This record gives sequence, structure tokens and C-alpha cells, in this order.
Amino acid sequence: WVHKGKPYKIYKYNGEYLYHKKLAEKLLACMQADEEGGFFRIEKYTREVPTDVIPYLKKWIELQEAHLSPATYKDYLNSVNNHLIPWFKKHPLNVHEIRYDTLCQLLADIKRAGKGKLNVMYCLRRCLDYAWKSGRILALPPFPEKRLYGIEPKPIRWISEERQVKIIQAIPEEHQPIFWWLKYHLRRPSEAMALYKEDYDQATDSFIIRRAFSNKQLVEHTKTHKIHFIPCHSGFKPIMDKMPKTFGPYFFTNPTGRLKGQHYQHDYLVDLWHAACAAVGEEIDMYAGLKHSSCSQYVNEKGLSIDELQMLTDHARRDSVMQYASVQLEAKRRILERKVIPLGEIRGKDSAK
Repeated sequence: WVHKGKPYKIYKYNGEYLYHKKLAEKLLACMQADEEGGFFRIEKYTREVPTDVIPYLKKWIELQEAHLSPATYKDYLNSVNNHLIPWFKKHPLNVHEIRYDTLCQLLADIKRAGKGKLNVMYCLRRCLDYAWKSGRILALPPFPEKRLYGIEPKPIRWISEERQVKIIQAIPEEHQPIFWWLKYHLRRPSEAMALYKEDYDQATDSFIIRRAFSNKQLVEHTKTHKIHFIPCHSGFKPIMDKMPKTFGPYFFTNPTGRLKGQHYQHDYLVDLWHAACAAVGEEIDMYAGLKHSSCSQYVNEKGLSIDELQMLTDHARRDSVMQYASVQLEAKRRILERKVIPLGEIRGKDSAK
């Protein structure tokens, strides 16, 4: 076959050697159809060797470990080992044979809730995108529409500032600073745990958020791979001034931990939070009781707009903070009862002048 003036010898069609004339005729017809259709690629015939999905998934996930955060890698590994490989064992396919109907059937068979299904399918999508970039497939197959995943948005849970403060005050005093910091600065627990003393800039009175814990491992980046500059809240300043001097790099250290100067563990913080909730008769998880509640309080109790909240939280997308708008009853009440002066009255007053 001559392509762009260069002759090529092609020995296989769909992975089989051309031992029979009929197979060679099929190959020729396929190549001619691609040529006439305007989407001929010589790589399809010189490089395409059927690749079974299962070994390709294993090879792909092995190569990804160095490029993913520990938590993301763990989630991908779970998707590959517990969902994708078992399914493709029952439905043997080559990578280039995966189509829209294949993906719809896979989606229907995944034994997880909506968001869990989405995570598994996204993992496979990343793998197929890698296969496409590697020339293993000619195009990325379309994936099932989002409405087919059965994801039902759940309203976030939050509590008032008064109830939130009571929970934090019920935590042993030596452990309270990290919880006050989370309340005031709207960040993730993994970022507070990873905060270094050097991350507080006295000149600007602000914190630099540039690392986090992922699956119990310290990583030198945040979840979004962006550095955030957060002004120190005035309510936290007196708490920070009273914090004891400690050895080690971490801003928050566990005074009752086995190793002096070491950071908090996430599970330890959760246990402290749940114990405090039980003591004051509350029942809300730590993330909802801190970040979600503080964000919701700014909208519902302090009158901030969604745009102002987005600026505070450093979210890149506005829709990421819209979840707090769904519960802003008091904000809606303020708008509903706001006094509106008809334009005609204003014009009448101006005319009288």
C-alpha cells in the first residue's frame, strides 16, 4: 500500500496474519473505505494489534501511580480491580472494540451508587484517553450521558454558628486551635494538618496553602494543585497567640500524640469531633460541621453573596459554591422583603425638584 508516496507492507488484519486471500481482500476493502471516507490513517493498519482490555488496564494503572495523588491512585486502583477487570472477564473485549453500547452495559452493571458509578467510568475514560493518545484506538468512544448515572444532588447539611461554636468549645482545649482555624478559614482538614509554620506570613498576616495529606501521605500540592493565599481571620489571632511553642515544622501538632511535634491524623480529628458532638447533643460529620457550615453561615447568617463566598473559598468555578445557595433561606427572605421603590415615584420626585 502506497501512502503519501511511501510504500508500506501490511501483514495483519485485526491481529491475524494474512494467510488467506479472503482476509487480504477484507483488509483491502477496509483500507479503501477509509481512504474514500477521508479518515484513512496508516497507523491503524501498521500498528493496530488487538489489545485485550484487562492487561491494558493493569499496565495503564501501573504507569499512573507516579502521576496521581495517593488518594486518587487508590480510588483508580479500586475501580480497576473491583469493577472493571471483573466486568471485562465476563465480557472479553479488545480495547478498540469498546463502544457506546458497551459502556452503557458496563454502567448498568456497576454495583455502586451514582457518584461511585461516575468514578469507575471516569477511570475507564482516562485509560481510553491514554490508549487514544498512544495510537491504540482511533477515537475515544462517547460515554453515557450524565443523567444515566442516577446521581441525585443532596442538599448539604450545616448548622448555625452558635451550634458550631458549642461543638468546638466541647473539644479539649489543647486540641481546639486546628478546629478554630478550619472554622474561620474555610479550608480542608487535610490542608490544616499539612500546614507548616513557615506557611504563615507575618508581613501579610496570611496563610499560604500549598500542600495537603492524601491517603495519609504528605504531598507537596493541594487537591486542586493550586496555591492559595488566605488572610488570617481576626477571630483566630488571639487563639494563635496562645498556642504553645512546639518543635518540628508543623503549625498544628498533636500534644497528646505518640511523637512530639507531629501533625494530627485525620481519624484522630474525626474522633475528637464526634466526641464533642455527643457531648452537646449534635450529630453532624466534621466536614459538614466545619467547612460546609462556615460557608453556609456566610450566606445565610452574614448576608454574603455567592460571588463573595467564591472569592473567600478560592473556588475556580462558581457552580462549586452554588450548593450553598440552595439552602440560603434567610438570604432569600432578605431579598423577598427588600423595599422596592417604583421607578415612577423616583421620576415624580425628580420632576418636582
